[in-house]
Amino acid sequence: MQEHSRRRFIESCLAVAGSVCAGCGEGERAAPPSDPPGGDRKGPVPGARAAEVDGAFEPGYVKLHKNGELKKRGEALWKRMKPCKLCPRTCGVDRHGGKKGFCDSGSDLVISSYHPHFGEERPLVGRGGSGTIFFSHCGLRCVFCINYEISLQGQGTRRSIEDIARMMLALQGKGCHNINVVTPTHYSAHIVRALDIAAARGLRLPLVYNTCGWESMEILKKLDGIVDIYLPDMKYASGEMAAKYSTCAPPDFERTRPEVAETYSSSETYPELTKMALLEMHRQVGVAKPASDGLMYRGLMIRHLVMPNRVSGAREVIQWIAKNLPKDTYLNLMSQYTPTHKAFDYPEISRKITREEYDEAARAAKEAGLTNLDIQGYRPG
Repeated sequence: MQEHSRRRFIESCLAVAGSVCAGCGEGERAAPPSDPPGGDRKGPVPGARAAEVDGAFEPGYVKLHKNGELKKRGEALWKRMKPCKLCPRTCGVDRHGGKKGFCDSGSDLVISSYHPHFGEERPLVGRGGSGTIFFSHCGLRCVFCINYEISLQGQGTRRSIEDIARMMLALQGKGCHNINVVTPTHYSAHIVRALDIAAARGLRLPLVYNTCGWESMEILKKLDGIVDIYLPDMKYASGEMAAKYSTCAPPDFERTRPEVAETYSSSETYPELTKMALLEMHRQVGVAKPASDGLMYRGLMIRHLVMPNRVSGAREVIQWIAKNLPKDTYLNLMSQYTPTHKAFDYPEISRKITREEYDEAARAAKEAGLTNLDIQGYRPG
């Protein structure tokens, strides 16, 4: 994409952002299925409206289901698949007409697995696990993706919207503490429509939107009041790094011929769009802090994966968070980077991180004044 086109694209996204405040003052591989004991899913909602704090938690999507708004939002998202504009790449293919987008997904839903997951952040896992649904395909296509068989190769099974609703209810029945939709962006329409069905049948768990962070502002506006917990990555501080490591071409190279590629937004826009997305997510759900039972019910939980040779720009990412979001914003500094898939084609990211690299990021977070940190500690290879 030419520089002027890229800038025009970013400016259009800024216009959509509207009233988003620019400052507020203050990936692991899936675990195997299991059937753990259930946990208490009730509790106060940190950062929630006063009316919710004194009683049992009720997800925002329940009210939207009852007044018919959830169904309307699902229908609106469904229409955005023709031409598809669900992610910032806006490749514009007719997914309803059988075409596949840059993410390599069409109108059919493909799911890799669903089960209680115990590898997520502790406030999401609790005793009963996080109820994860792993969606196949991805619009970002990182060369180092640890789940590349799912995200890039599309491993999974075709499912219906009714199937997702049943999965959500099954996870609730197993005692999971939330519904965690992993890599949801390109299937957001399917998810919202399934959520409406599941809510009618008694689903009452918080919805976790587990995303790469590279989101369309228009889509986030549609999710306002639906998502309880945003769990985005902030992968890079540099657009150059984002373009280099997160723009894998799909198997069908015909879709990337020059005249079509002009309709795509370059992954070089990752830092700009992700920053706007995080501000909007914070506006919607606020700061994430565990309730008295240790579980998370609402809020923004940011992840940053520390990468070798400062590729991810951890210090710059941390400084931006400290400057533009509350100092008690939840930040998980992840230390488990493992080179896989095509990472070995890039010498600078073909190894695990060192203790010094992780400690440098942890010190930067503390020096920036961030107080709600999940410091995993260094994990030697």
